[in-house]
Amino acid sequence: MSTPSWLVAKPIAHRGLHNKTNGIIENTVSAAEAAIARGFPIELDVQLTADNEAIVFHDFELDRLTGETGLVAERKLSALTGIDISGTIGGDKIPSFKDYLATIAGRTPLVIEIKSKFNGDMRLTKRVIEILADYGGPFVVKSFDPDIVAYLRENAPNITRGFIGELEYASKSDSFLSPEQKHRMANLLHFSETQPHFLSWRVKDIPCASTHLIRLLGHLPVMTWTVRNPEDRARAEKHADQMVFEGFIP
Repeated sequence: MSTPSWLVAKPIAHRGLHNKTNGIIENTVSAAEAAIARGFPIELDVQLTADNEAIVFHDFELDRLTGETGLVAERKLSALTGIDISGTIGGDKIPSFKDYLATIAGRTPLVIEIKSKFNGDMRLTKRVIEILADYGGPFVVKSFDPDIVAYLRENAPNITRGFIGELEYASKSDSFLSPEQKHRMANLLHFSETQPHFLSWRVKDIPCASTHLIRLLGHLPVMTWTVRNPEDRARAEKHADQMVFEGFIP
């Protein structure tokens, strides 16, 4: 399967075209509409609810983006979609993945990131596949978790899939990964199982062997995240095929 041409055609708005100063918050419908208005594809995150549904939300916890506390996964869809997003001027609430897709309605391409706790739980991935089966717009799916990408390859081979990687895995959210897992992911040692159609790589970590060889020998596109300044943009333009950006209009 070849990657869609739009994947490398125009920069991708990270979690939508959000601007906190203007009351447009990440992963909201308002951020999506802002991206659509400027003609940008959208990168978004999906999380699992307590009743095995999918919402558009980045964090595992509610605390940073809402007035609530606690884990997303401990609340049902009906409760989550009633929660206001802090700082929004458009009255945004947490959107369900299904409702978000209905709002987008194919008006711009989507890069959908499936969040993971690297515990082998495929409930969110299964639900995403089910929902996308009824969606007619352009999209691709990606994840940091090679097990999810391998599951997509096995169970939804018609979906363009990508692996998100970096070299260090040094953030707090990566602390539970073993050194062996980090080495495997940084060096694409899972490639025979995942066989991604594209890579999404941390911009600070390019160029590196993984991205260079994927482009040179695998002839696969590499997008970079998250580009926020001229230095990163120059690096992305030199060593990658696409960028996921925020904080400026490219």
